[in-house]
Amino acid sequence: MTLIEAIICGIVQGAAEFLPISSSGHLALLHAMFGLSDPETCMTFDVMLHLATLAAVVCVYSRDVLALIKAFFTMIGKIFSGRGKELTGTERFALYIIVATVPLGLAFFAKDAVTGVAATPRAVGILLLINGFVLLIGDRAGRGCATAESLGAGRAFAVGAFQLAAVVPGLSRSGMTVTGGLVCGLERTQAVRFSFIMSVPAILGASIMNVTEIIKTPVERSQLGIYAVGMIFAAVTGFFALKLVDFIARKNKFSLFAIYCFAVGTAAVIFG
Repeated sequence: MTLIEAIICGIVQGAAEFLPISSSGHLALLHAMFGLSDPETCMTFDVMLHLATLAAVVCVYSRDVLALIKAFFTMIGKIFSGRGKELTGTERFALYIIVATVPLGLAFFAKDAVTGVAATPRAVGILLLINGFVLLIGDRAGRGCATAESLGAGRAFAVGAFQLAAVVPGLSRSGMTVTGGLVCGLERTQAVRFSFIMSVPAILGASIMNVTEIIKTPVERSQLGIYAVGMIFAAVTGFFALKLVDFIARKNKFSLFAIYCFAVGTAAVIFG
């Protein structure tokens, strides 16, 4: 991989991870475009880019993340001491993030099948078209007023089910979870907040699932610096993408991303 290719992949990952247009789908298309056919090498770089975007989430939502880490331990203490009804808003938020992450456990068993679903650019294009329709549904569903602290365990699990669908490259994790949050009654900015914070355990879990394959395929020393530059671009781009999505959510303009998915998806189907 060249430095320019790493920078392009980093920028695309940083933007597409949080903009509801599917980072994995775009990376798959870029791999095909650049002729990166070694699956192990691609996986290692993809995981590194995802960790870079994780850093962006932690930076933007640092106050929430720190509060939730603290609330997790106090929540566990209250639940095991029979004081579950005394949970604070932040403790309930931490509980709902855990509940929303539970459906992702199924991704471990469907890992190989999921990889095969989007094995070609044309398949990714079809999934991007589906992603566009999902975004249109979310754009018309955003009339709720619930907050992340008042979502409820049942609806949190439902949002997690939307996230499970996004393990397929071409379906956006942020697009699916924001739409899921809107359908479940979250206020728009709260749906974005819940979606991005629940991405922290999702990205960590996905990285852990791939760690054995990464260990088996050590990165060439000559590529380390190139990969590091790609990570920096992914983190910086991701930071600004997070801010942009929050702004667009307030303006009720998710349909713009649907149009983009329709355009890229159509191009991938035709030329893939």
